Amino acid sequence: MVNDRITLKDLSVFTAESGGGVFALLDHTTTQAGRDQVRAHIQHPPDTYEQLQEMQDAIRFWADNGNLWPEVISNGTLVMLEKFFEAADNVSAPPSSLNLLFGPFLQKILNKTDYFFTQFSLSHLSDLLKGCTQLAAIPESHEVPPLLQRELEAIKEELKHRLTPELLAINKNTPYRELATLNFKARREIKNTTYRLMKHYARLDAWQSLARATQKNNWIFPQLSAPLPASFEAKGLHHPLLTHPVSYDISFNEHQNFLLLTGANMSGKTTFMRALGVGALLAHLGVGVPAQSFRISFLQGIITNMHVEDNILKGESYFLAEVKRMKQTATKLQEPLPHLVLMDELFKGTNVHDAYECTRAVVEGLLNRPHHLMVLSTHLYEVAQHFANRKDILFAYFVTDTAPDNTYRFRYELKEGISNDRIGYRILQQEGVIDLLKKHD
Repeated sequence: MVNDRITLKDLSVFTAESGGGVFALLDHTTTQAGRDQVRAHIQHPPDTYEQLQEMQDAIRFWADNGNLWPEVISNGTLVMLEKFFEAADNVSAPPSSLNLLFGPFLQKILNKTDYFFTQFSLSHLSDLLKGCTQLAAIPESHEVPPLLQRELEAIKEELKHRLTPELLAINKNTPYRELATLNFKARREIKNTTYRLMKHYARLDAWQSLARATQKNNWIFPQLSAPLPASFEAKGLHHPLLTHPVSYDISFNEHQNFLLLTGANMSGKTTFMRALGVGALLAHLGVGVPAQSFRISFLQGIITNMHVEDNILKGESYFLAEVKRMKQTATKLQEPLPHLVLMDELFKGTNVHDAYECTRAVVEGLLNRPHHLMVLSTHLYEVAQHFANRKDILFAYFVTDTAPDNTYRFRYELKEGISNDRIGYRILQQEGVIDLLKKHD
């Protein structure tokens, strides 16, 4: 799956909104390196259906066996080891016999910092090896999925280094002469091995983090299917960033691959589309999704047309930015594998007549792309009416209750059909804008 920066921004993946965005929900890592891996995984999800299946199996394993995760390794462990090996170039010769004999006394008196740095660093190196040893032993007692198996086998191979037994034996009672000798050997001999182990651990940290997110949020693992035929079915789907979310049921496929949403402003259309996008993204990370049931075919990518920005330095208007984003979308949809396309109120940067003509033309073109799944929200009632007889379009709207006294209430319920609700003027009145403008000094 390939998602660009605009899509991730539209779906509030890395923003500070709502307590940190979707990324914050997924981040249960124990190390900064693991956190970086989660971020990279979101930016570059699995490329193929087969890779996604393997990733989901690995994350599911940690969801079922979280108690196997070693607690001996912390973020401080990896940070300390980085500093330890960065200082390796300063150690040019092994400790002398005199140094080994009087080392503890001299180091404590003359250079406390180096003494404790050596002691502390080697204890962290020992902790890393202990944690990795625990991980490498998991296949001996549990059936491990292929992706995780390969990672653990790689760790097991790295642990065959000749210094591993000596480093594993380190404890608080280890004599200084042993520490001094190991300090020299480790910096010269096991640096690259340690860095490789840290990379393996970071990947595993990311996977167990995604598993914890699934469990903590009570998400369910989705059913995945091959790219074609394209399909998206969900029951009880909701947006994970909302405190009191509304659940949605949705089902569309290659026979009805276009969902046209209508409804009043603020009735819930944008939130619904974001819920679809976030659900699809989570599924393609191998993570659970916020739903009662969820089935999706493998997607090549998610494309959003929600919030575009004009570029004053280039002299580009908002409307031109919208057109360019639509051009990018059309280019992507020439690819054979399916995408999920989410379009929110197209062509807001022009007048109503132009918006209608442009939206209608775009929809007619998109309907010639049956392998992709597409959602368009619009408050242009005329667009929905123009396509009302198309059998390949699903029509749905969000209910708004209105009263004779110009009050209104959003129910955020998704219903089948087309809405003709128009409450913009009522909102203007209710917010007191009309009254303010009528006042005179």
